[in-house]
Amino acid sequence: MPAEDTIAALSTPPGEGAIALVRISGPDSLAIAETIFRGGRIAPRQASFGRIVDAEGVVDEVVLTHFAAPASYTGEDVVEISGHGGIVVSARLLQTALAAGARAAGPGEFTQRAFLNGKLDLTQAEAVMDLIRAQTPLAARAAAEQLRGRIGDEISALREALLDIVAHVEAYIDFPDEDIDPDTGAALRGRITATQSRIARLLATADEGRILREGVRLAICGRPNAGKSSLLNRLLGQDRAIVSPTPGTTRDTIEEGLNLRGIPFRVIDTAGLRETPDAIEREGVRRARAAIEGADVVLRVIDATDAAALTDPPAAGDEVLAINKIDLAPAPLPGLAISCATGEGLEALADALVARVRRTPAKAWDSAAAINARHQACLQRAADALTRAIAQFDAATAPEFVALDLRAALDAVGEVVGVVDTDTILGRIFGSFCIGK
Repeated sequence: MPAEDTIAALSTPPGEGAIALVRISGPDSLAIAETIFRGGRIAPRQASFGRIVDAEGVVDEVVLTHFAAPASYTGEDVVEISGHGGIVVSARLLQTALAAGARAAGPGEFTQRAFLNGKLDLTQAEAVMDLIRAQTPLAARAAAEQLRGRIGDEISALREALLDIVAHVEAYIDFPDEDIDPDTGAALRGRITATQSRIARLLATADEGRILREGVRLAICGRPNAGKSSLLNRLLGQDRAIVSPTPGTTRDTIEEGLNLRGIPFRVIDTAGLRETPDAIEREGVRRARAAIEGADVVLRVIDATDAAALTDPPAAGDEVLAINKIDLAPAPLPGLAISCATGEGLEALADALVARVRRTPAKAWDSAAAINARHQACLQRAADALTRAIAQFDAATAPEFVALDLRAALDAVGEVVGVVDTDTILGRIFGSFCIGK
């Protein structure tokens, strides 16, 4: 799907740096380069040294590289201009390209063109931003696997299986006089349920995908002065939260990002849980309880010198318990013994938090590939459609109704990679069966 216009954008962050890269893509990119570049011969996949010029003279000395279509990121003619980094010079380089006929690119437009030109499927396009935003090595590895087509390959295999099933059922419907095996009974039902199981395995990675992309929501809770803010500061390695012996110092939730053993965490320090006449502190307690309800992992901190706190009911049904201030009360206590003052036990606490996240066997941790929320919604619709198809089949309804649900599943799976078939099924029918022999 070739574009009619040519776009340009600064592809490196604004500010000072060694290099600034201006990227131009579209049918006129080479003509624009020849207009503004003075120097060596421009040849595909070769770097040329020269100068970019505008009406006022030389803008910068640059290295220009031309990638001829379709062997480029976008599948179009692409020119990349590498100049000196800096706010003024990079802006002038871009402005020179725009003045020569390019249009300023919109957000994600280069990757959108790569998708439209068949260089990437939708899962790979999404992986580009996941890779840029990755905050841990594990998240980066998952994004790289997706960019290489790991999820796309799984979805393509699912589509192929569904296409075969739909084609067979619709061939039986559309050509009743031909000698086509209807493939009814246990065989057809088995093929549908096998496909449904494959979808279920992908759906099982949704939580791990959310964690890799967004982080584990970890709420730190407990009584006032238990050491929650001190623990947050210790985990972060900086004084992020105010620490004071005055109860009720923390009155709002404080959220910070943290990397533990390659897994991103969103750590939320909450107000101390207690009954209080102070209206502002009561609001803080309310927000603390809301953070606890929305957390993936709840870490309850107990002051080792506060014996009454040991009898408090759990803040959440499944929480990690940390006994703080063991430097003041070293007697054995239930839970993980830590000291925010000395750092004792913090490594063991980090291990326990990571183990809590990893304790359910999940494909994502082993293969570094996990679906995102959009994939999950599409695949869930496909799974629901297959459930309906199986119910229709078991009820011995007309095959047309089964085919409708199978098509719905096929469309939903196709949405994951950006493909919704219309003519493919008919092509599969005529390609797989000897119609009209």
